[in-house]
Amino acid sequence: MFEKILVANRGEIACRVMKTCRRLKISTVAVYSDADRHAPHVEMADEAVRIGPPPAAQSYLDIEAIVAACRQTGAQAVHPGYGFLSERAAFPEALEAAGIVFIGPNPGAINAMGDKIESKRRAEAAGVSTVPGGAGAVESVAAAIAIAEEIGFPVMIKASAGGGGKGMRIAHSAAEVREGFDRARSEAASSFGDERVFVEKFIVDPRHIEIQVLGDKHGNVIHLLERECSIQRRNQKVIEEAPSPLLDEETRAAMGAQAVALAKAVNYDSAGTVEFVASQNADFYFLEMNTRLQVEHPVTELVTGLDLVEEMIRVAAGETLRHKQSDIVPNGWAIESRLYAEDPDRKFLPSIGRLKRFAMPAEHGGHTTVRVDTGVTEGSEISRFYDPMIAKVITHGPNRHAAIDEMAKALDRVSIEGIRHNATFLSALMTHPRWREGNLSTGFIAEEFSDSAVRPLSDDARIIMAAVALAQEAREAARRTGIGQHPSPRPHALAAIFDDGTRIDGHVAKSEEGWTITFGEAEFDVVPDETGSQRVWSGHVGGTPVVMGLHRNAKHTALTWRGMRAGVKVRRPRVADLTALMPEVSAADGGKKVLCPMPGLVVSLSVKAGDSVEDGQPLAVIEAMKMENVIRAERSGKVKAVHVSEGASLAVDTVILEFE
Repeated sequence: MFEKILVANRGEIACRVMKTCRRLKISTVAVYSDADRHAPHVEMADEAVRIGPPPAAQSYLDIEAIVAACRQTGAQAVHPGYGFLSERAAFPEALEAAGIVFIGPNPGAINAMGDKIESKRRAEAAGVSTVPGGAGAVESVAAAIAIAEEIGFPVMIKASAGGGGKGMRIAHSAAEVREGFDRARSEAASSFGDERVFVEKFIVDPRHIEIQVLGDKHGNVIHLLERECSIQRRNQKVIEEAPSPLLDEETRAAMGAQAVALAKAVNYDSAGTVEFVASQNADFYFLEMNTRLQVEHPVTELVTGLDLVEEMIRVAAGETLRHKQSDIVPNGWAIESRLYAEDPDRKFLPSIGRLKRFAMPAEHGGHTTVRVDTGVTEGSEISRFYDPMIAKVITHGPNRHAAIDEMAKALDRVSIEGIRHNATFLSALMTHPRWREGNLSTGFIAEEFSDSAVRPLSDDARIIMAAVALAQEAREAARRTGIGQHPSPRPHALAAIFDDGTRIDGHVAKSEEGWTITFGEAEFDVVPDETGSQRVWSGHVGGTPVVMGLHRNAKHTALTWRGMRAGVKVRRPRVADLTALMPEVSAADGGKKVLCPMPGLVVSLSVKAGDSVEDGQPLAVIEAMKMENVIRAERSGKVKAVHVSEGASLAVDTVILEFE
């Protein structure tokens, strides 16, 4: 077994690998860019080596710098995590030349499966069902349109070296192929250094299901069941689960057998994932193989009881697989939610900045499990240079609904300030009827959350939020007046005024365990418990267990619960009456300006002063966190002035251009 392992990555996955190394009593080496000098993975490692400036191309993608760090520290092996160099055959080749072990598959398997065009050919040869489409790289828009028209729309334009939704575009017409082709090539070149793309049939209403495989260096390969990853946004996974609610035992066995056959065909010798696209009737087709550890590997770990990082390390050290296929039996259900630094109110565009507050749900095991994998702490900086994922929240239960309910409670305990994030959106997903039924597809988010990323506030939720807000105000009032925990039991009147103008009047009285809130003839006992905090209210309202995000400021109390959110002001009734008479202050009209919705780099500008544009027409492309975002006109008009240039680095709300 290795004595020292270098982790050639950053953030959450670097910390995840180091946890297993610690348990196995293996020393660890971190590498870091200048942007990550004080990052948690650097603090967690036994040693740390600087490898360059913030841009990944000059640090985490610098093979020579990482090999030099291995030599400097005496690391015997390297775990690449996911992303960065994890699927570049040149990396394990360079390590082998330096006498260092790569904790991952052999370069031949990476080359065969890392290129989507070649992997499709290999899959067909191994008897794996594949999606109809072009057999090679497409060099021009005209060729892409010809293939699309031959196999029929819609089609997917995909980067050959791609992954994580980058370099991928769906096209429903020749016009969309023209627009998507250049964007896919540009994004592929930027993310992977390889602009080749190919075109294949896009399966309508598809599901994304993948099989985890594990091989050793002695020819043994098994699969560790499936994961469903259909809940996606812009081709990036948001929620994953194991097992899949779609598959029966027969389909699971067939899919697993094809995944193992493909892995054996390329002499696969580590942890990897064979991804399939499936129809709603469970017909499935090979999509790609990821020759690395997946972001969503924790759900497989919780369902199978295996530590995939440990298995990768043991295989790399030459050990034989410790498990046979018959040993792999699913236990319960697991779900993973990806917590991203993005703004749901701005079409999920990236959000950067410092985490002024960062509190996650407490990890625990037992009848249900909560696990949190993260690479940040309070005070960490979310940088524009890297992926916007903040953390992964993973839950496990005896069945799917138990795992979902545990996830809903865990997400309500997330408390983050300083940046925008998607926790409330994830919570809304957990309570969506279609999600709970398991009626999934990769279009789920676009279909169900086209208007808003939060659930509309229900009448029942409004009452519960009002009860919590009134109880909190009574508690704070008691503290302010010095009464402490022994305020008068005499009821007093308070009003909850919601930010949409709704007003709920009630009476508050101290009870033995908390507060009694009365709204008309309805009475609620509001009883906090010990698991709450300054930013999270936890307890029971009218006997119902409630975990609610709570942030008080000078204007109101912001509440989030089960994917719903509201701002609530608590006032005495007379003050509430007067508040209703005060005029609203409206923001100035900025409709003639196009603002940058997120910090990023101007990749291209499509218009100049004097141009006439139509509603929906592309105006600019902004790159942020490795993704290219097209800024489109939201009205027709004539461009008065363009205030930025290509290559400029923009802050959020920078004026890009103005209309006349």
